[in-house]
Amino acid sequence: MSSDDYTMGSLAEPGLRATKILSQRGRSAMALGYKNIMWDIISDLWHSETNPEGYVSVGVAENVLLHDLLLEYIHSNTQLTANYLTYNDGSAGSNPLRKAIAHFLNRHMVPFQPVAPQHVVVTNGCSSAIEQLSWAFMEPGEGVLLGKPYYATFIPDLSLRSGAVVIPVNFDDTDPLGMDMFTRYEKAATEFEGRTGKRVRAVMLCHPHNPLGRCYPRAAIIKLMRLCQERQMHLISDEIYALSVWHNRVDADVSFVPFQSVLSIDTTGIIDPDLVHVLWGMSKDFGANGLRVGAIISQSNPGLQKALEATSLYSYVSGLSDRIVSSLLVDDEFTDRYIELNRQRLSDTYSFVVQLLRENDIQHMEGCNAGFFVWVNLGKKYLEANPESAHPTHLDDVISQKLLDNKVFLASGTAFGSEKPGWFRVVFAHPFPYLEEAMRRILLAVGPKT
Repeated sequence: MSSDDYTMGSLAEPGLRATKILSQRGRSAMALGYKNIMWDIISDLWHSETNPEGYVSVGVAENVLLHDLLLEYIHSNTQLTANYLTYNDGSAGSNPLRKAIAHFLNRHMVPFQPVAPQHVVVTNGCSSAIEQLSWAFMEPGEGVLLGKPYYATFIPDLSLRSGAVVIPVNFDDTDPLGMDMFTRYEKAATEFEGRTGKRVRAVMLCHPHNPLGRCYPRAAIIKLMRLCQERQMHLISDEIYALSVWHNRVDADVSFVPFQSVLSIDTTGIIDPDLVHVLWGMSKDFGANGLRVGAIISQSNPGLQKALEATSLYSYVSGLSDRIVSSLLVDDEFTDRYIELNRQRLSDTYSFVVQLLRENDIQHMEGCNAGFFVWVNLGKKYLEANPESAHPTHLDDVISQKLLDNKVFLASGTAFGSEKPGWFRVVFAHPFPYLEEAMRRILLAVGPKT
């Protein structure tokens, strides 16, 4: 060890000192932390009266449309008993919570094999669920396939602590949710294994898709299942937006694919059922990111269940969240009303945002009927107004900075692995006045030079 390792002491510049006292894993996490501005944004959100200088965020996938209704239910129906102040039934979720999740999913996912409580492992959100599966399935250096564009946080979820390698799948002009998409997954797996000598262990799907807001056709999923069977890869289907599927009444001449859960498919003759795993949680369909309740549903892999029991200590759900969700998910009258009203609100706000986009000549990808985001081409608008200002390879960075300068936050296509520059994700699950303010600031950012 050199003398510099001692003379730096505790007075070293923080980033430099970190190279001395953090592991390589810690330094990788530090680098990601410096790049992530989301927490700074959401701690300084705009309010017309209390914080008019704050950021308008339409970049974080939160649904605020029914918070009042959900809070009213929670305040009226949550009574804790002493067991919720203890370790209760263990770190994989209380018995009532796992029963409630099974009951709820059996009503809404139409599973071919009914979900039983023992099929469910509860985690503190779906990010933890993804990390748990990545750790259980993959050795460091082994691969997991992830189609472009993708939800950006899938990358650290799958790789940061497990050491797995995320393999982004390019589609070029192939529909990433279409019937031929499995050929691109096969190509990416073959190339990775040939280049590295490491196995590809899994495919990660987001179904319905984030950021494209569409559902995978059942037949396309079955083709992908057959590929997974052939290569003995796990299929992980994140279905956290499963019930946020709504009627699109503004995109003309578009054929909409309905949502059908992977759980609803009879895997006989298609794929070994121990390779199929579904995720669901409270964050999106119930607009409750802060409750931190997710679930892994794996119906035919008892070995995985035992492994997850051992590691679930690190993704333990709080007793309060456990109790709230246990009560809510067995209240069929309330959940049916909530889901229907949520779908109506999402349909309304999508229509409102699309109207604003069309009025201001901003291209968007048509055909959404799920989730609460729309994929928009701000690059085209920006270059029309500023034709000499940015080379396409840096276009997303330039626009992102312009947006931040105007105190509005969107998710950049670069972070989402977009194959074309200039695309951004706009979250529309906000009240109309908030969306109007967001659009005003977006136009200031991408409009003509001043």
